[in-house]
Amino acid sequence: MAGVRLIGAAMIVVALAGCSGGGSSEAPLDSLAAEEIFKRGEIARETEAKPDEAIRYFSEVERLYPYSQWAKRALIMQAFSQHRAKNYEEARSSAQRFLDTYPGDEDAAYAKYLLALSYYDQIDEVGRDQGLTFQALQSMRAVIEEYPDSEYASSARLKFDLAFDHLAAKEMEIGRYYLKRGQYSASINRFRTVVQDFQTTTHTAEALHRLVEAYLALGLTDEAQTAAAILGHNYQSNPFYDDSFRLLTGRGLSPEAKGEGWLRTIYRQVVRGEWM
Repeated sequence: MAGVRLIGAAMIVVALAGCSGGGSSEAPLDSLAAEEIFKRGEIARETEAKPDEAIRYFSEVERLYPYSQWAKRALIMQAFSQHRAKNYEEARSSAQRFLDTYPGDEDAAYAKYLLALSYYDQIDEVGRDQGLTFQALQSMRAVIEEYPDSEYASSARLKFDLAFDHLAAKEMEIGRYYLKRGQYSASINRFRTVVQDFQTTTHTAEALHRLVEAYLALGLTDEAQTAAAILGHNYQSNPFYDDSFRLLTGRGLSPEAKGEGWLRTIYRQVVRGEWM
């Protein structure tokens, strides 16, 4: 029994030593050179399971060796690691701090792109609030305009288009919601926004078709026919045009520009090229 008690006591001592950190062989970071701490951060960054450790090393380089070249490199890597860890607000803060401190640096374009990406990667499903989508659009536009020749400009353009399409999808979702519930005027306002403000997105054809549906439901045949005429001119092979065509012909109507409403103005601009 005495032997068992001795072994147990020895295990407790070892456990306590481990908890106290006395068994750790890592030297204090403030005793290391900036390059060494930075390299440890790089190693941790390459290990997907340790993003927080990488962030700690890079932030320590900045704290212990401020205004050094290693601090500058560590700050941009800190922003990158925070973004990878999905700490988006922290990533934006670090990227903005880099831009404020080193505005003319060769990595400024990347910092600007990381800042924009931190908004873009937070865009939720279509049904959620779109505030982050607007911020992503503004930030991606800043990358495109301020760094047009950088390697990040093309990616920013692509993501700008996708975010723009996302906003149009939001308008369509709300418009369809109103349309299904017979709130035709409210639905028309949403579809009109897509046609007027999001013409380059993938949702314009459906928006025009939904306008045909809504205007016919209200008995506004001139507007319905004009919407179908624009749809037929730009998207004649689209299934939505087939649906609109059937709706109109089923009532003895045809796709043609009629009346003097906002859609007739769109028709003149898009179909006839009359912009003045």
